[in-house]
Amino acid sequence: MTANPGVAFADIVEAASAVILPLWRSGLTVDTKSDDSPVTEADRRGEALILERLRAEFPDIPVIAEEDSAAGGVPLSIARRFMLVDPLDGTKAFVRGDAHFTVNIGLIEDGRPVAGAVSAPATGQTWFTTCDGAHKRNFGESVGKPVHVRPLKPGRMLALTSHTLKDEQYAKLQAEFGITDRQPMDSSLKLCIIAEGGADIYPRHGPTMEWDIAAGHAVLDAAGGSLLMPDGAPFAYGKADAGFKNGWFVARGG
Repeated sequence: MTANPGVAFADIVEAASAVILPLWRSGLTVDTKSDDSPVTEADRRGEALILERLRAEFPDIPVIAEEDSAAGGVPLSIARRFMLVDPLDGTKAFVRGDAHFTVNIGLIEDGRPVAGAVSAPATGQTWFTTCDGAHKRNFGESVGKPVHVRPLKPGRMLALTSHTLKDEQYAKLQAEFGITDRQPMDSSLKLCIIAEGGADIYPRHGPTMEWDIAAGHAVLDAAGGSLLMPDGAPFAYGKADAGFKNGWFVARGG
């Protein structure tokens, strides 16, 4: 395996994007999984392509993927090195016709995300890790440009939040973190926007799964940001005993 497979992941998420995008705004059927979350043919086709490519290029690394886990259950244990796949993060946005949905592959080693790629099919952009940090490219490009978090300016803190965040919850976050403005947004795109210097903080006080954020977390770390527990402790992956469910976290830029 290459020192940092983020570029290979970028190629794969873009290939999956090409499969998914024609189904956007096509009126496709939306099914409901056992956890009441939506799933579409786009999720299934994207994941099938990603798994085929990962097994061909990284045959010795196990993969935990969202739809495969929904159908067959998550494993009870996992190796120290494994990959996490979310073929369509932001399915609700995808179904609404919004552009904030992403394709995600992250590599975990010893509980930490060390490589990843996130593509936004609707905008034709990909964020990915390299040996030199984090990069962003447009579909069709091979290299792209480096991205970095922005330094925090006194009296200004833009937060990216979930659309489901209630006003009373936001008021508590404002008081806790000194947030001055917010922009609701779906999917792991929030982590990528912070990584490229477009926002400052993403506090998440609601349920997510490891595959939702692993790729974006890797990109954010590579861009100079952080994703930690609310008390500042490291955020761990490989929580098989918890079904790979996440607790609360806070993602920050500079």
